[in-house]
Amino acid sequence: MTGPVPDDERLARVALNALREPADPRLARLVATMGARELRERLLDDVDLAGLRSDSAERLAGLDPKRMLDDARARGIRFVVPGDGEWPAGLDDLARVQPLHGLAGPPIGLWLRGPARLDAVTANAVAIVGSRSATTYGTAVARDLAAEVGAAGVTTVSGAAFGIDQAAHRGALGVRAPTVAVLACGVDRAYPSAHRELLEHIAQIGLVVSEVPPGWMPTKVRFLSRNRLIAAMSTGTVVVEAAVRSGALNTATWAELLQRVLMGVPGAVTSAPSQGVHQLLRSGAASLVTCGGHVLESVSPVGFHVQNELREPPRATDSLDLTGRRVLDAVPLVRPAPLASIARTGGVSVATAERTLRDLEQRGLVAGAGGRWRLSPRPASA
Repeated sequence: MTGPVPDDERLARVALNALREPADPRLARLVATMGARELRERLLDDVDLAGLRSDSAERLAGLDPKRMLDDARARGIRFVVPGDGEWPAGLDDLARVQPLHGLAGPPIGLWLRGPARLDAVTANAVAIVGSRSATTYGTAVARDLAAEVGAAGVTTVSGAAFGIDQAAHRGALGVRAPTVAVLACGVDRAYPSAHRELLEHIAQIGLVVSEVPPGWMPTKVRFLSRNRLIAAMSTGTVVVEAAVRSGALNTATWAELLQRVLMGVPGAVTSAPSQGVHQLLRSGAASLVTCGGHVLESVSPVGFHVQNELREPPRATDSLDLTGRRVLDAVPLVRPAPLASIARTGGVSVATAERTLRDLEQRGLVAGAGGRWRLSPRPASA
């Protein structure tokens, strides 16, 4: 679809969006095949042999999409569909992956609350997800990851749940970086209710997103379907703490299906909340990350945000050969020793010991006076 989306197409999608649960593969295929307007008209005309309307026709007849849209707009909520300027291209990838748990396909439309443009904030975005029962370690890591990638201009996408999700959102907000909360309920609802202030704050400066209409409650299926949106709208997904059975692993699976970058943060080997992450790392499905720099390197083009390997600072003794090490080991720390004693202890000749000690002195490792030698109190760095 090119150009502005016609009003009747948008209204048809509003109606179909409220007709079925999200991520219905059959509905997605029908919309892709015949378009939302024609599908809605056909469903409205669907009757059985007795001339009675089908369930879908009955439900559609009871919906007033224009009123739904007007009510939403009055509350600062908009409905975006494919063809709109702010529709993220990444969502279209959902049409090319196999169903997971009976769910598949791109959304018919999305309800948004907030000033940010969805296409802009998700053009360079990372999903940070994990356990609701997060440890102090997990929440600290999630917060720091979001803050570090946010400072680099990368949006954090998550689900606003307890634990890792809320820590990730707060980490991004702490550095005034954009963040997107994808909900399993209407964007006008606060779930969990304890995160009402967090969601209101995100809605003021970022975006709150949902596939289900305003007013709808969260359900298990809606949580599973929203996970595919989190993965699809992100360049990569980081899993921070996920048990063997975890909703975050569902998001990870969607990221794999969509060929997005999948990353995992290791935890203690005895930590149950990290067992699911460790399985991802052990199988090779996810790459190991421990800081925001690793995440940026993983999701950036080759050559950008390259991380140097951690190394100990070089020492003055690193370049010594075997003779130099043997002579240095023979030099006392406190009471200076004569040259002959050092040569004997080091197992070298007096001439070799003297030559080596002069070299060590130039390196700042030993100090000599009156024919006696001892280690320098402050060895020079390399």
